Amino acid sequence: MCTGKCALCVGTSLYPLAVISIICNIMLFFPGWDVKYAQNQQITEEVKYMGGLVGGGILVLIPALHIHLTGKQGCCANRCGMFLSILFAAVGVAGALYSFIVALMGLINGPYCKHFLIIWGTPFKDREESYLKDRSTWGNCTEPKNVVEFNVGLFSTLLVTSALQLILCAIQMINGLFGCLCGTCKEKGPL
Repeated sequence: MCTGKCALCVGTSLYPLAVISIICNIMLFFPGWDVKYAQNQQITEEVKYMGGLVGGGILVLIPALHIHLTGKQGCCANRCGMFLSILFAAVGVAGALYSFIVALMGLINGPYCKHFLIIWGTPFKDREESYLKDRSTWGNCTEPKNVVEFNVGLFSTLLVTSALQLILCAIQMINGLFGCLCGTCKEKGPL
């Protein structure tokens, strides 16, 4: 495959992943589909780090645009464009890695919720046994309703999305290196 076509494929694949990351992060601000928890600062700490919005969103969307344009017309027009795609892909790797770590910490620590009917906090944080293995403990969170399922679903989606972004940006770094060193892959016309 031509390095330009590969860049086009990678850039195009990053667009929906960045949009999914942004949507998941925005949704995490509204547990129980209610704005009152965000207004009262009663949301999971990792949501405030905006890993999906900043890391998996903006820091991947900007490189995706450059990578996509580098691969336009199925060919890498020049070595400089491919070199720049390496740098932009590195930014994408950093953003995806940030999103991955924040989502992982969100899953490990668990949601911020009301437990024991009066106390707000993170009841699953610093426990020996993970709450993810024992669904019977999920009922400890009484408010917002179904917050554990909500957080697990969205943070898991962010985790998978950022892992895919990380892989694609790493592929583009290698592809950009080949395009930079080996040159363009323009089809030769009839002599």
